[in-house]
Amino acid sequence: MTEDDAATLAVAMLEHPSVRRWWGTPGTREERVEELLNEGRAFAIEVGGELAGWIGYEEELEPDYKHAGLDISLLPAYQRQGIGPAALRLAARWLVDERGHHRITIDPAVANERAIRAYRRVGFRDVGVMRRYERGPDGAWEDGLLMDLLADELT
Repeated sequence: MTEDDAATLAVAMLEHPSVRRWWGTPGTREERVEELLNEGRAFAIEVGGELAGWIGYEEELEPDYKHAGLDISLLPAYQRQGIGPAALRLAARWLVDERGHHRITIDPAVANERAIRAYRRVGFRDVGVMRRYERGPDGAWEDGLLMDLLADELT
C-alpha cells in the first residue's frame, strides 16, 4: 500500500455510500489516508494492474495469544465479483505461512450480511456478537460479529 494508493482509496472508496456505511465515523481525508496505511500493515488489492481495494491486518505477537486480524474494503466497481474472498484467502495464507499465525479474526458489522457471506466462503466461522461494538457513520453504536478462521480451516 503506497501513500498514493491510500489517497486514492480515501476518496474513491471510503466516500462511496456502499463502503462508507460500514467504515465507521468519518474523519478528514488525511486521517483516512493514515488509517488505510495502517502503520505499514496494509496491502493494495489489484485486479488486472488496477487498484481495486485495500486489506489491512493487525497482529498479536504475544506467543501465548498469537493471532492476526484482517479487514478489507473494495472499490464499488470490484464488489460482488469474488475478489474480496480471494484477497482474504491470500492474506490469510500469508499470515499463516509467513507470519506463523494459527488463527485469523475478522469483525464485520452484524448488519453487513453481504460481507459475512463472503467471509464464510473463505472459511470464517461465527464466534459471537459483540454488542455495541463500533460507532457507525451516524454516531450510533452498532453490534459487530466476531468471526475466526483456524489455519487448517482455510479453504
